[in-house]
Amino acid sequence: MSWKLDKTRPICPQICEQICVKIAAGEFKPNERLMSVREVAVTAGVNPNTVQKSFEQLDQKGIIYSVRGSGWYVSAQTETAENEVDELIRSKTSDYFGQMNALGMDNSEIKRYVKEWNCNE
Repeated sequence: MSWKLDKTRPICPQICEQICVKIAAGEFKPNERLMSVREVAVTAGVNPNTVQKSFEQLDQKGIIYSVRGSGWYVSAQTETAENEVDELIRSKTSDYFGQMNALGMDNSEIKRYVKEWNCNE
């Protein structure tokens, strides 16, 4: 897995977000074994303690679970990860619209720009 981490934001929530996105998209299947904490730390270039904290947070939410001596696995209940991604999308969209509103744009202008940008892709 390739990690896209923004150094201006805390790393732990970014790892959680990216794992949730992979689960919600079906790239990580229910009961599939995840990379080890050490493997994630090496591939992401972060401290293993940060990865462990991320995994524990996901475990507390029921998104992943651990099997002693075996590793971390994706929960069979993927709806929780899907809900996390949905909330993340809503939050980022709200932040974006808020920032554009602060620039003096109304929502219809913002939507027009987004549509134009999407068509140019």
